[in-house]
Amino acid sequence: MPTQKPRLNVVVTDEIYKIIEQLSIREGKSMSVIAKELLEDAIDKHEDLLLSELTQKREKTSKKTIPHDKAWE
Repeated sequence: MPTQKPRLNVVVTDEIYKIIEQLSIREGKSMSVIAKELLEDAIDKHEDLLLSELTQKREKTSKKTIPHDKAWE
């Protein structure tokens, strides 16, 4: 049964293809699922970095910030 979820075609190098293929065999998952999980992990990482950058900018401009050690007293 075809899925109703959006699809994405990605061109990868032979090396990346082989890595995804090996992971798929080892974990007993389809290559598509492995690729999706790797993309989700990468997106999570980038979201964390972006949120960290935003926090640092806000800390520099906010007059209401307190030092980290004082926040936990």
